[in-house]
Amino acid sequence: MENATPALFFAGIDIGSTMSKAVVVDAQGAMRGYVVGPTGAEHRRRANKVMEEVLLKAGITLDQVAYIISTGYGRVNVPFADKQVTELTCHARGVASLFPDVRTAIDIGGQDAKVLKIKSGRLTDFLTNDKCAAGTGRFLEVAAETLGLELNEMGQISLQSDAPVKINSLCTIFAQQEIISRLSEGQPLTDILAGVYIAVTTRVVKLARQLKVEPPVVFTGGVAKNSGMVKAMETVLGMPVLVPEEPLITGALGAAILARDEAFKLVQDGDFKMAKKQLSEAYIEYIENTSLRGTQ
Repeated sequence: MENATPALFFAGIDIGSTMSKAVVVDAQGAMRGYVVGPTGAEHRRRANKVMEEVLLKAGITLDQVAYIISTGYGRVNVPFADKQVTELTCHARGVASLFPDVRTAIDIGGQDAKVLKIKSGRLTDFLTNDKCAAGTGRFLEVAAETLGLELNEMGQISLQSDAPVKINSLCTIFAQQEIISRLSEGQPLTDILAGVYIAVTTRVVKLARQLKVEPPVVFTGGVAKNSGMVKAMETVLGMPVLVPEEPLITGALGAAILARDEAFKLVQDGDFKMAKKQLSEAYIEYIENTSLRGTQ
């Protein structure tokens, strides 16, 4: 009896400014496992750690991973990656794999905000805000610290507001002072929090409207896990937004899917053995004999 050829897998590693993510997909592009954790100061060590964890989560070994793509701020610090791809391209591909009809993606992370225009699953245009904390997760962190709250409880509290307080300051430091001033005036905490979310969202939506917002709109990034931000985004945009089950992993998911596509392309071009010399003959044969129809 011949030994069955083991299944092939592909991985994406997204080393972000605050969080690192890893995703493994199979030859059909279906996600088999993912992990999320804080980046920390040592990017290389964190890259190795998330790779180990996602392999364990997927129940596979490294020699079953045919191709790996790294992305994010720390993508150059993933020594085992076969290729590096920009986070914008990876985010677009990841979002489109979850929501095929997406036209606009808004991603808000700890240090920046990105707006992506997508058509037929491809990135067509983008704008980013990485010069100021306003419009990012950092703005919310400062607000939480000022109010003595945890980030995960701010959103639920803000949903009780009927009259959000207007926060005029776009600078994080001045906004912090304004929040304290609103508290001293006796403004309800619920309304102050709702106002904070509206202020952050307004900044990002202003960026998005430079590209013309088209539905369906997908909201991703760590900030999209906050219910108060989701409500504020829908309010300011004037339309519903879609949020992935795990909004942090779209970049890593896109990288993993691109890794699969890149491996298949290399096989078609006859370059895969050179690109991945350590890959066993059985795996190469598996890819060469796999129909690519329906996997794009």
